[in-house]
Amino acid sequence: MTDLVTLAELGSPLVVIGGAAYVRHASPAAYWSTVGLPLSVARLLASYSSTMDACGLTVEPPRWRALAVRATTRREVRPVPPRRGIIRPTSTGLRMRLRLVPGQEPADVAASAERLRHAWGVQSVHVRDVKPGVVELRLVGFDVLRKVRMPRRSDSRPLQVPVALREDATAFVRDFRTVPHELVLGATLSGKSMYLRNLVTGLASQPVVLVGIDCKRGVELAPFAPRLSALATDPDQAAELLPVLVKEMEDRYDLIKTRQGIAPGTAEELITSDIWGLPEDERPAPLVLVIDEVAELFMVATRKEEERRDEMVTQLIRLAQLGRAAGIYLEVCGQRFGAELGKGATMLRAQLTGRVCHRVNDEASAKMALGDIAPEAVQASCAIAPELPGLAVVGDTSGGWSRIRTPYLSLADAAATCRATAHLAPDVPALNPFRPYVPPLPVAEPGSVATARPVTE
Repeated sequence: MTDLVTLAELGSPLVVIGGAAYVRHASPAAYWSTVGLPLSVARLLASYSSTMDACGLTVEPPRWRALAVRATTRREVRPVPPRRGIIRPTSTGLRMRLRLVPGQEPADVAASAERLRHAWGVQSVHVRDVKPGVVELRLVGFDVLRKVRMPRRSDSRPLQVPVALREDATAFVRDFRTVPHELVLGATLSGKSMYLRNLVTGLASQPVVLVGIDCKRGVELAPFAPRLSALATDPDQAAELLPVLVKEMEDRYDLIKTRQGIAPGTAEELITSDIWGLPEDERPAPLVLVIDEVAELFMVATRKEEERRDEMVTQLIRLAQLGRAAGIYLEVCGQRFGAELGKGATMLRAQLTGRVCHRVNDEASAKMALGDIAPEAVQASCAIAPELPGLAVVGDTSGGWSRIRTPYLSLADAAATCRATAHLAPDVPALNPFRPYVPPLPVAEPGSVATARPVTE
């Protein structure tokens, strides 16, 4: 009997430990809220000063403070760490602000992020500059990219679409007003189509003209046909569509120029150099051109096709250089995009400010996407594992970069969203000849209500 009681007493801690391990693997968010958060807060409070000292983030105290300590106590005067603010728990980690001591800069704290991660037992530590002398530490308790859950609250503004989750548990927002044109690279099954799927469905609920070029016979963009104002499914159709887009851009510039016929006494707010300064009732709807497998536009086999390719590339470069002020934005996708595609490829890539690089097959492809803006991000993109589709490295011409992952969205749900928002597509008469055909939904015949099959023995 005594032996049974002893086994029962020993079994309870084992059950608790085993249950905690299971919850940590099956539901990291629940484990963090119940176990991980209290442990990390305890480590942080207990070891804050010593950790900052070990990371080289302390400085000698002011002379008046050292004299006061010596006069009132006999303890040793120790270096001063950055003053810590209130710890604010979140569903994925915790946040706190640090007031830097004189002589420090945010880069000093960012350089010690890896040491802080290990010292406080969290998944990652990210540093954000709040204002001069103050930085915010965002501690992430678990790998949020393993199972993506987008934040519940996200700013919904025109031409802003939250399409993925960053590794610091914040939403990656595709903002066309800030980053007009973007290049998305990725090998087969890397998650490039999922990224595009989330982007198109996010734009579908906004009054935006969506135009697609999909030279894979439309297999990627055809499900979104109800919401598309124009769709080209081969290079021949693309060669007809691009001049129309260039003419639309020129017409918008003429509209802006007409508004700039400034008369005496015209208010300053009515003077503009892009469509966003026009009155709302005169402003044309923004237009987003989505190109899937851009390399197909560059592939040629005959001299006639080469002439067509040169014309299309020239038109794309014009749209990339001049389209922003006219409210025309490019989203270019492909597996590779370098000088080997032919004349104009490098020039077009230079106009694409945003870069998203999914898993690629070689380092050269990663350098095409990120090498000219964030060289240190190339290795991060090459380390993406095949079993993590949707994981990507995103950067822009500012040199900053981070890892993101796109949430799963089924093609059926994306197509249903585009069909439900088809009435929001702005009317552009010039694009009517290129509007894709949308077959009507099948209508059930009256009286054909399905009934349950009778139960038989």
